[in-house]
Amino acid sequence: MVAGENGRADGFSKYEAQASSLPASPRGQGSFPYRKYGGFWYPEHLMAPTLAMLDTFAARPTDVILATMPKSGATWLKALVYAVVCRGRHQPPPAGDERHPHPLLASSPHELVPFLHDLYSENHSSAPPGPFLEGMPSPRVLAVHAPFTALPASVPASGCRVVYLCRDPKDGFVSLRHFLDEKKPEGSPAITPLAEAFDLFCDGVSPFGPVWDHMAGYWKESVARPGEVMFLRYEQLKEDAVGSVTRLAEFLGCPFTDEEVAGGVPEAIVALCSMDRMRSVQANRDGMHGTGGRSFKNSAFFRKGEVGDWKAHMTPEMARRLDNIMEEKLRGSGLSLSLTGN
Repeated sequence: MVAGENGRADGFSKYEAQASSLPASPRGQGSFPYRKYGGFWYPEHLMAPTLAMLDTFAARPTDVILATMPKSGATWLKALVYAVVCRGRHQPPPAGDERHPHPLLASSPHELVPFLHDLYSENHSSAPPGPFLEGMPSPRVLAVHAPFTALPASVPASGCRVVYLCRDPKDGFVSLRHFLDEKKPEGSPAITPLAEAFDLFCDGVSPFGPVWDHMAGYWKESVARPGEVMFLRYEQLKEDAVGSVTRLAEFLGCPFTDEEVAGGVPEAIVALCSMDRMRSVQANRDGMHGTGGRSFKNSAFFRKGEVGDWKAHMTPEMARRLDNIMEEKLRGSGLSLSLTGN
């Protein structure tokens, strides 16, 4: 893409035109309408950036792509993977040492591991992302919410590593509600009422949803290409963070040495990336994410991160309805979430 008048990228207009021609849903989970592409729903303002990414992003074999549904642990996964991959340059600090010059104690995980749709967004920068992406040292750690079918062809072709984090959709739905309320622009309409939002979610209308197709797509790829696609569960990550981080390091080709294990490096990384530790970082408390009218405080990314918090917000009937839908939609895929009663 070439920068044109007023700092806009001339080539981006074709993606905007393509996005505007796609089927629309007048109501989404938040304050903005959705567009449908390839069987998935996208927030309208992210549709053109996603199309640009799909068309132009060139993956490297050394890239690490982190994929999640919104509010399924992306912030935590970004921090953990960044700390694992970059530990040669940035050793994790001892617990309680806030003066240690580690990037995660000075910057948001979303700044260190950017979403590709943010880099391709016209609202993010006046310049195309190509030079920025090309200038990033390897291994580049990048993130997406896009379904596997909307990843650029260069991702599977390059053989780069993809890590997918799956979360109980009930907790994901509740977390998404709070997040959308926190980040909605001042003066914009209220987010969709709970009952309507839940019906939409159960119909598959959610950011980058349907959630069941999103999960199944990455699950099938992890079964077909286990050396290139890793499927993680948020609940297992919460239960055994050190074991999960150890498996992550092995998958990413940078396993912990015996000396690192003896020195407690995996535990130090988990402590560095804990919810309480990240929430205390000034950049995460007071910093801003995004630019212009869609910017919001980084603190919106840090709520509870608990397993089973849906019980405080959803009725048992709502939970059973969503669990039954997930079981039906995933039947035959080989993926079982075993959600009832969680």
